[in-house]
Amino acid sequence: MLIAIDVYYKATYAKAVGVLFDWADDTSQQIIADTINGVADYEPGQFYKRELPCILQLLQQLDINNLEAIIVDGHVYVDNNKTFGLGGHLWQALDQKVPVIGIAKKAFHNTEQVSSPIYRGKSQNPLYVSCVGISEQEVLTKVQLLHGPYRIPAMLKLLDQQTKGD
Repeated sequence: MLIAIDVYYKATYAKAVGVLFDWADDTSQQIIADTINGVADYEPGQFYKRELPCILQLLQQLDINNLEAIIVDGHVYVDNNKTFGLGGHLWQALDQKVPVIGIAKKAFHNTEQVSSPIYRGKSQNPLYVSCVGISEQEVLTKVQLLHGPYRIPAMLKLLDQQTKGD
């Protein structure tokens, strides 16, 4: 089972949501959510410091040993030197027990060696996929399996809707 996680920031708190599913599922198996108060302020270049505590709090609802991988809306690495981004910091925080896959809508400058563009559906715009703790080729193949005919897989679109909803 996979979990895709995203966090949405409101004025005084954050809402973290996770959608659990298997690679080719067209519907989620479970949706979990949590409200996080006292969220850190955004620091340019240090986004993970804000988002990581929210993700870790959400994951406390699950036995992470049952997860094949965690998908985050973002990057595993922020440069070709493999400096950790959100995904890498999450992998490290989980003692490298669960692979982390970053699926981002935009590329970072100087990440072409650690992030692969992948085209889905008829879109001319790629998603940028990075990973740690799992084979990149396996991930790229499986991201193509994610349900939905469009650039954004159906489960990630559902996650976005759930995260931004009240």
